Amino acid sequence: MWYWTKVLFLIFCGAIAVWFLYELATFPNISALKTENPTTTSMIENRAREAREDSKEPKRYQIWVSIDAISPNLQRAVLAGEDARFFEHHGFDWDAIQKAWDEAQREAEKEAKSEGDNDENDWIPTLPSFKRGASTVTQQLAKNLYLSEDRNFLRKGREAVYTYFIERNLSKKRILEIYLNVIEWGDGIYGAEAAARTYFKKSASSLTPQEAAYLSAMIPSPLNVFNPQKNPKRLARRQKVILRGMNSIKLAY
Repeated sequence: MWYWTKVLFLIFCGAIAVWFLYELATFPNISALKTENPTTTSMIENRAREAREDSKEPKRYQIWVSIDAISPNLQRAVLAGEDARFFEHHGFDWDAIQKAWDEAQREAEKEAKSEGDNDENDWIPTLPSFKRGASTVTQQLAKNLYLSEDRNFLRKGREAVYTYFIERNLSKKRILEIYLNVIEWGDGIYGAEAAARTYFKKSASSLTPQEAAYLSAMIPSPLNVFNPQKNPKRLARRQKVILRGMNSIKLAY
C-alpha cells in the first residue's frame, strides 16, 4: 500500500513539474510591451478562427495610435464604464470585487423571487452592474492579449499572474494605451481609432463626451448585448450612465 502511495505521489509531483515548466516556457514577454505594440491578440485570433469555422473571411480593422491621439473624453468614458479606480489599484480592485459579489447575490435572490418575469429590458441599471464581475482594465487586457474565452480555474489563475506582471512592468498610461488599441468594438473592429472612424467617421482624437460614452457603453458586449443594431435602447441607457460617471474620472498620468 505504501509503495503505491509513493508512486502516485511521485507521478503527481512529476505532473506538477511538467506543468510548471510548460508555463515557464510559454510565459509571454510582457516587459517587451513597454516599447513594442502587440501584432495580434488572443481575442483577434479567436475571432479569426471562429470566422474560418463558419466559412467566412476573418475581418480585422485596426489602426494603432498613441494614447495622446485618443480623446481624453474616451479615456475617461472607458474608465467610468470599466474601471473607475484604475489609478488607485495594482491590477485588482478588491472593493469592487466584494461589491460585485454582493450585487450578484442580490440579483440572484431577486431573480429567484420573480422567476418568469420578463421585464429586464425596462430596468435602468447602475454603473456597478456593468463591471463584469469587477474585472479591472488590466485584467481585461491580460485576458484579451493572452487567454482564451474558456472559464475555468486554470485560466483565471493565468489571468491573475499576467495581470500582476503587466502592472509590475508597464505604466498605467501604457496599459490604457494598449487596452484602447486592442479591444473589440464590433465585428472585426479593434481599437479606438477604428471604432471612431466606423461609428462617427472621425478620428479618436476628436470624440465628444457623448460619442465617447457611446463607444464605452459597447465594450462589455459589442457583438450582442450592447450591439448598436441589436439593442440600441439598452446601449443608450448605458451611455447615459457612463456620461454621468465621466466627470469623476481624473486622468492621473
